[in-house]
Amino acid sequence: MTVNVEKHPSKNFGELFWRPVALYPNKTVIQQGEVSLTYAELETRTQQVAAALTRLGIGRDDKVMLLMTNDYRFVESLFGIIRIGAVAVPANIKLGNDALTYIAAHSDSRILIAHEELADKAQAIHDGVASIEHTLLVNGDMPGMLDYETLLAAEMNGFTTAEVEDDDVAMMMYTSGSTGRPKGCLLSHASKWWTARSNTRAMMHVQSDRALIVGPLYHANALWGSLMPMLYVGGSAAILPDFAAVPVIEAIDRHRPTFMSGTPSMYSLMLAEREALHANDVTSFEFLSCGSAPVPEELMQEINRVFGCEVVESYGLTEAGANVLTPRWGLKKLGSCGLPVMDVHIRIVDLEDDMRDCEPGEIGELWSKGPPNLLGYYKQPDVTAEKMTPDGYVKSGDLVYADEQGYIYFQGRVDDMINCGGENVYPKEVETIILTHPAVADVSVVSARHQVKGEAPVAWVVLHRGEDTDEMALKQFFFDNGPAYAHPRRVFFLDEIPVSGTNKIDRKWLTEEAARRIPQGITGGMG
Repeated sequence: MTVNVEKHPSKNFGELFWRPVALYPNKTVIQQGEVSLTYAELETRTQQVAAALTRLGIGRDDKVMLLMTNDYRFVESLFGIIRIGAVAVPANIKLGNDALTYIAAHSDSRILIAHEELADKAQAIHDGVASIEHTLLVNGDMPGMLDYETLLAAEMNGFTTAEVEDDDVAMMMYTSGSTGRPKGCLLSHASKWWTARSNTRAMMHVQSDRALIVGPLYHANALWGSLMPMLYVGGSAAILPDFAAVPVIEAIDRHRPTFMSGTPSMYSLMLAEREALHANDVTSFEFLSCGSAPVPEELMQEINRVFGCEVVESYGLTEAGANVLTPRWGLKKLGSCGLPVMDVHIRIVDLEDDMRDCEPGEIGELWSKGPPNLLGYYKQPDVTAEKMTPDGYVKSGDLVYADEQGYIYFQGRVDDMINCGGENVYPKEVETIILTHPAVADVSVVSARHQVKGEAPVAWVVLHRGEDTDEMALKQFFFDNGPAYAHPRRVFFLDEIPVSGTNKIDRKWLTEEAARRIPQGITGGMG
């Protein structure tokens, strides 16, 4: 039988995987533990989610909050919500009850879909947010909550996807931000279609690709960088419950993925597990993607050496999508996150004069304009006006520079820059040098108060197992290999660099801990 597959007429992003449903209905799309889900099964369950939510009174523009672990039901719920014309609100499950309750209330969510593993947090939201009418619990049974599977079982497939316009809201993703309350980024159907297509084409994904998803699905790195391209192109994904270095290494051997997207801290933790890497075959990758934070060049070289494949660095933000990517073809430059994506326009703006664009090699703030940009921040017109320019640019708050060929190099957050006695010190430049020391497995550099210079860098270091060095030796190593003004005034040692719920280095905790350990501030000199 010939299947006639035309361009899908729907603007609704909930139909992302319509083509593989038509072409490969019996192909496994998701593997999660002992559970395998085909495209046909995912389609049926997505329609059942949409029908069940409609029966509960959810319609266009209503908000549905997702409090989910890495689980196939996150996928079907996300797209089921969007198919109604409602707005999916995926939440960071690592946040505390106060922050989650705020997000549920601020977003005006009417339904909460939560996993039983997060029942305590779900209960706090269910009891504490007036707008929540029903809580659907996955894999559990609690008084006052509805059983997710029972609701789906009562519905037939055949749900008709709601018609939407390009600028209708599909998702609201809350950014943690460096200060203040989380902000709800309004992302349109058109922007998410663009993101899925752009990532698929830039990374040359094909139907035979298999992603290993190790980061949280509520975060853009896993959701946009892995899941959505696979659904769009007809690939498959193995989903792990969370990130832990040794289980991920073992999963690479078991699932034979062709690519994975992760953060620098995730790769650093994996590279430190030398015994597990030796015991497992980790050579199935065609390429690896690393992003969401500055990537030291030494780390990129080690990833390439251990996994034996191309490593591409990428840059993006919730508000503006994956707008800078290292292409899988052509010239690659170590340490660069690549070139602006097609249809995206980038400005690198002088920190003192936002009317002036920086020259090549000069560090400034990245502004981005293009199809993936958010519509605005929910119920925060003042923040929208502050972060978005009248001519359509999003101010990223990130420091970058471009070389003569337009390749962009990410240097960190504006807030992370350290003004040390008038010299700008960027954590990435200090980290890159320290990582070249043979005993160092991982490092993070943050700011600490300095009695003379105002502030100065301090380093948090993780050593390879069996290796040894001390603070003075690492300081001297930096003096021998880097600029004296940027040297870390103190070096502290940890067993592991702490990370946030999105697997980024928890710089806030490290900065606060440095202040606790140096309550009077750094006094100068080598100490």
